[in-house]
Amino acid sequence: MSRRVLPILASLAGACLIGLLIYGVSAQSPSRTLDEALAQGQPPLAPNATRSLPRLSGPRAASLASFNGKVVVLNFWASWCEPCQVEAPLLERAQSQLEHHDATVLGVTYLDASPDSKRFVRHYHLTYPNLRDNDGAFARSYGTDQLPESFIINRQGRIVKLKRGEIDQAFLNRAIALAESS
Repeated sequence: MSRRVLPILASLAGACLIGLLIYGVSAQSPSRTLDEALAQGQPPLAPNATRSLPRLSGPRAASLASFNGKVVVLNFWASWCEPCQVEAPLLERAQSQLEHHDATVLGVTYLDASPDSKRFVRHYHLTYPNLRDNDGAFARSYGTDQLPESFIINRQGRIVKLKRGEIDQAFLNRAIALAESS
């Protein structure tokens, strides 16, 4: 009997290894190219800057390139994201300081229902522009796979700082200082 069990167990183990290999090849992890470039001291250009996304409110679409020449805090968020709810008031306070220096926060809703996103904007009294990433392709170009994620983009359109996860005041202070100095 043990002679029959061993080949069966070996076959099952082989099938499991093949399954894991197939899963590993098919499950693509987010790109961390931006993170790597920043770690090497080479601020990368913001991806997909010219891609037009619909505004959360209003008839027109906009792109990151439409904010060319401004310091931008690009923030990916969703209404259901609890850390996004915590950082929304911080971002709004930063917006009031940034706009005095020709800079802005730019929110991008990621995989969120439009009515929920609009309620979120109203609830937190957000005055900065917010765009909709309907298919998630814009967020994926930034390596975004969880929320919130934020990027500081300088006036030349280069990412100078990023935060994967909830931001804090120190992150925003860096954006404000960049806007004041440039």
